[in-house]
Order: sequence, then structure tokens, then C-alpha cells
Amino acid sequence: MQINFKKYPDGLAPAIIQDAKTGVVLMLGFMDEAALTKTLAEQRVTFFSRSKQRLWTKGETSGHFLDVVEVLADCDADTILVKAKPHGPVCHTGSDTCFDEKNAPGTGSFLEELERTIADRFAKPTENSYVASLAKKGVKKIAQKVGEEAVELVLEAQDDKPDLFLGEAADLVFHLLVLLKSKGHSLAEVEAVLRSRAK
Repeated sequence: MQINFKKYPDGLAPAIIQDAKTGVVLMLGFMDEAALTKTLAEQRVTFFSRSKQRLWTKGETSGHFLDVVEVLADCDADTILVKAKPHGPVCHTGSDTCFDEKNAPGTGSFLEELERTIADRFAKPTENSYVASLAKKGVKKIAQKVGEEAVELVLEAQDDKPDLFLGEAADLVFHLLVLLKSKGHSLAEVEAVLRSRAK
């Protein structure tokens, strides 16, 4: 991807940040060539801050990072669109977006909502939480559980019982989400790999 930074006197191209799942526009920032290079290399949105006069990774102070899912150039190669996964409110005011719009869990898919619930169980474990009990056992046990669920799905596929087959498929997807979380990854990253293969 080539961006024509020379088109702007200060070398800063506008970068629109959009939630990769909900499609909601989160904010507008500016990137120079170094900021774009860092964004692509680290898969976290980095801007050039005109007030600080330096590269600035969104979330470096608040912890509300923007994980990159996809980066696109517009038709004139002078504007950047970054589809990202936000880690909390994007605006410094505490709003979901810099345009004071709601980017609520309900605007995404159910799998995204489930992924957030799993993350919450990891962060705030309770005694009766199945996810928390798995997290406590570690990656090896979670991976083993994914393997067991995969085998059960394969076995159920041999019969003609849709309800049981779909139930096992749901179990496998659920445990895969738990494994992704335990490894520090997300469903959005898996989706990005699939998108790249479709090109």
C-alpha cells in the first residue's frame, strides 16, 4: 500500500479509524510515513501528534489501544482507512467515539459479545465461572479441551442428528474463543487471516 504523503505540505495524511466489527467511525487522526510504518509493523494504531510533535500510539497512556485488523488506502492514495478493534473508549472524554456516538456491544455480532464476556471472566474470575476455571488450568488444558470438542464434533457429524451436531459445533467455537483469549489473540485476528487468504 502506497500513500502519497508528499501531497500534504506537512507530510501528514488523514487516517480514519473505524471499528472493524460495528462499522462505527471512531476517530480521525493524522499519520506520516513513520506512523503508518509503525502501525503496520506493530498492528496497533500510531499517529503523528501535532501537539506533541512526535509519534503517538493511541492508548499509550489510557491503555485503550486500537488493534489493527485491516488498513486501506482510498482511490487517490492520500487518505488512510484503518479498521481496528478498540480496547475501551476511544475519546479522551470517555466517549466510545470522538464523535460522541455509542459503539455498544449490541452493535457487533454475538460472537464478539461472547468474546467480551470471556475476556471479562479472565479479568475478574469468580468461583462459579466455567471460563475462569479453565483459565486457571492454563493453555495446555484449554487446548486439550478444544481437541476433545473437535473430536466430538467429528463423531457427531457421522450421524443425522442436527441438534446434537450443532450443539457440538457451538461447544467447539466456544472453547476456541477461550483458547484464543488464553493465547492473547482474538477472533478479529483470525478473521483478518481469512480475509487475507480470500484476496
